[in-house]
Amino acid sequence: MHGLGNDFFVTEALSQPFDLRKDQIRALANRKTGVGFDQLLLIEPPHKVDIDFNYRIFNADGSEVEQCGNGVRCLAKFVRDKKLCGKKTLTVSTQNSEMHIEVISNRKFKVNMGAPRFDAESVAFDPSATLTGDNRYQLQHSLGETELSICSMGNPHAVTIVDDVNTAAVETIGPLIETHPQFTQGVNVGFLQAIDRENIKLRVFERGVGETQACGSGACAAMAVAKKRGLIDPIVTVRLRGGELNIEWAEGDNPLFMTGPAVTVYDGRVRV
Repeated sequence: MHGLGNDFFVTEALSQPFDLRKDQIRALANRKTGVGFDQLLLIEPPHKVDIDFNYRIFNADGSEVEQCGNGVRCLAKFVRDKKLCGKKTLTVSTQNSEMHIEVISNRKFKVNMGAPRFDAESVAFDPSATLTGDNRYQLQHSLGETELSICSMGNPHAVTIVDDVNTAAVETIGPLIETHPQFTQGVNVGFLQAIDRENIKLRVFERGVGETQACGSGACAAMAVAKKRGLIDPIVTVRLRGGELNIEWAEGDNPLFMTGPAVTVYDGRVRV
C-alpha cells in the first residue's frame, strides 16, 4: 500500500502469527531483492476494550518506531477492504498514543493526530544546542550549523525552514541531523518551504529510512512549527513529492487533523 508514495508492507497478526526478526524485515524492505517498502505496518488485536486495533510500525532498517501518519490511513483502508472492521470511525493504539481515523471514502481518510508537542523531552532532544528564539535551535554538525525547531507528533521531528525545497541539502544535512547525538533516539528531519498562508512545501528525511516521497507525521510537525511561528493559517495544504495532505490545527492543546489518501498496490503472500 502507499500514502502519497510513502509505501508500506501491511500485514495482520489477527489470523496468523507474526514473528519477524530485524534482519528479515531489512531483507523484505530491500527494493532490489525483496518486496521493497519504507515501513512494515502490523495490525494486532486490541490491548484495551475501547480500542479497535493495536498498530505497530517497523522501519526499513528493522527498528520499531512510535508513529506513522501516512501508514495509519493505509491501516484504515486495509481493515475495511479485508472486512476486519466496517466502522466509519476507528480507534487504534500505538506505542505511546491513541489515534482516531474517520473514513471519508474508500480512498480518503481523516486522522486525529493529537496535539503537537514542542518540548525537548518529547523528542528525546538534548537542548544544550544554542537557543536563538522560541523553539529555534542552532545545531552544530560536521558541515556547519542548521537552525531548526523540534516537534513531537508521537514520534520525534526536527524542522528546518528553507528558501527552496528543490535545492535544499536533504541528502547531506538530513542524515547528519537524523543521527545527531543531541537527538538521543534519532529524529525525522523536515525541510519546509512556506509558499503562502495556505500552502507549504516539504521534503522529509525519515529516521531509519532516508528521504521518502511523503511523511504524514512529518507534514503535521511542519505545519505545527510553521503555525507556531505565525507563517500560515490554521488550515493548509502540505505539498510533498508524492502528493498533497490537508492539515488543520487551531494551536494550543487542540488536536491536529490530517486528511489524505490511501492506496492498495497489490496483495500477496511472503514465504519467510
